[in-house]
Amino acid sequence: MCGFAGFVGEVENREQVLKAMMNTIIHRGPDSEGTYIDEEAALGFRRLSIIDLSEIGDQPLYNEDRTKVLVFNGEIYNYQELREKLTEAGHVFVSNTDSETLIHGYEEWGERLVERLRGMYAFAIWDTKEKKLFAARDIFGIKPLYYAQMNETLMFGSEIKSFMEHPKFDKVFREEALGNYLSFQFVPTNETFFKGVFCLQPGHYFVYQNGEMKITRYFEPNFTGDSQKSFEEVVDEIETVIKESVEMHKISDVEVASYLSSGVDSSYLTYLGQVDHTFTVGFEEGKYSEIQDAKEFAESIHMQNDAKVITPEEYWDNLSDIQYYMDEPVADPAAVALYFLSKEAAKKVKVVLSGEGSDELFGGYNIYCEPLEHTGFDKIPLGIRRLLGVFAEVCLPRGMKGRGFLMRHGKTLEERYFANATNIFTEREANRILKKGCVPEIQKVTAPLYERVKEKDAVTKMQYVDLHLWLVHDILMKGDKMGMANSLEVRVPFLDKKVLELAETLPLEYKVRAPKTKVALRGAAEKVIRSKTAEKKKLGFPIPIRVWLREEPYYTRVKEMFQTDAAKQYFNTDLLIQMLDDHKNGKNRNEKTDNSRKIWTVYVFLVWYDRFFGHGKPVHPKMSVEEA
Repeated sequence: MCGFAGFVGEVENREQVLKAMMNTIIHRGPDSEGTYIDEEAALGFRRLSIIDLSEIGDQPLYNEDRTKVLVFNGEIYNYQELREKLTEAGHVFVSNTDSETLIHGYEEWGERLVERLRGMYAFAIWDTKEKKLFAARDIFGIKPLYYAQMNETLMFGSEIKSFMEHPKFDKVFREEALGNYLSFQFVPTNETFFKGVFCLQPGHYFVYQNGEMKITRYFEPNFTGDSQKSFEEVVDEIETVIKESVEMHKISDVEVASYLSSGVDSSYLTYLGQVDHTFTVGFEEGKYSEIQDAKEFAESIHMQNDAKVITPEEYWDNLSDIQYYMDEPVADPAAVALYFLSKEAAKKVKVVLSGEGSDELFGGYNIYCEPLEHTGFDKIPLGIRRLLGVFAEVCLPRGMKGRGFLMRHGKTLEERYFANATNIFTEREANRILKKGCVPEIQKVTAPLYERVKEKDAVTKMQYVDLHLWLVHDILMKGDKMGMANSLEVRVPFLDKKVLELAETLPLEYKVRAPKTKVALRGAAEKVIRSKTAEKKKLGFPIPIRVWLREEPYYTRVKEMFQTDAAKQYFNTDLLIQMLDDHKNGKNRNEKTDNSRKIWTVYVFLVWYDRFFGHGKPVHPKMSVEEA
């Protein structure tokens, strides 16, 4: 697990430039560093040693005749199987790393190497003979990979911030992204908040040669729902496949621990993994803390649990540094909590297991029940439901019972659903709050996804959308960035190729039976862990943002930020401050009218903007301005 940065193109002081780029991501790999530099390309690497801790496992890695150079971030869990095949084909290995299978695999199979990989990865291979760069990202998007092509130069790497050290990088804010961000709470496309900077999408690779970029999709999930097996057979199969995945994800030369919440996903993984340590965080506010439930579960399976209570002060005080590590703003309050969770874990271990991905694969979000409920109302002609929805939005007061229901069911699924736990601002609200307004683009983002699954049932459509948007740009983004901020490798056994293959076959009734979610997965979990945990309704990661925003110190922080020049440049600040004051004064205490998430989304953006655009180049939290 590591990070890399590099470029293809001419620049003076190539070694110095590359070194500066690598220093911005030192947190991803504090154990060692390595570089490759020639007249066309430069590849830099920061290592967090997990497999083969010796120096021989350092990167960049080379093939036998040193004509191909590799930098790699991630883990290849079937590397031993691949190594055996490659050795039989005549390839000579010099290390015991999983990384080396990539360089020899590319020699043997070319671009089709990616079809054989089981793991989480982002990597780049420079071909010194053909002057060609090949780069790929795993099928789920667990590991990040960014690129920017500008001024006759290609920059690429694990984090965007490294590009800012390159003299040919133009740092320009892409204001057009604000509208989608306000609705999704993250940027939902391959375009980022930085003009000209893109993330390579999951299941894609690119080839860069002679100044031209060609991007290819090599993998796409296909939810068939065609399993003919009984429920009991499916439950047994889930147990077998996930147990195998957990064992593969435990391959390491260092200790592996586990995150632990009070929910079924992390609890099931923790039990199957039989790790020595588990880690939990929570808050002083009782209803926002899962610590007690997590401790009780850990005790029930005789495992140690280390828990930390996050104070409001440290949560808020670390927000700017967290935005540095994040690269782009993600207004999910759980991202900050995840930073502290990974920080606690990193005090004792280098690797943790985490339960991300089970909801998207096995049908775990509570919102997935919605298409299976109120089916009688949905039989009313759509035209009539549209009128009722418009009436509710325009004429009924916020918070009134039934208003949200009429608004949602006045639209088709494709119109109303665009990712789990989003819809922070409606497009109408975003247009009002932004100084320049915004062009409605939600449908532009989601339409291609819905088109690919147009023949599927509603729940499968929602899963597919979440797999490509919510999972990639929120869940996995914060998982990687917050873990690596603390030099911690986060492994996600649910997001495994074999687990996906099984999940794709599950019929609807094995995923969701309203009001129950993750039906088959819960059935598998209940065989080995207590029913109280296996059947617990999904909570997410509860954070007391709405409580804190009514407290003077945090209300004041936000108000001051809403009065900055940056806020005035992009937002109608009178509306922001009115929203904040109304919240503090208790005007909208009803959860349906509560504006705390809206306030938080704008605030997080402004904190991020201040860090990246308010003071020149952003400075690494562990460096002084003079060092930078």
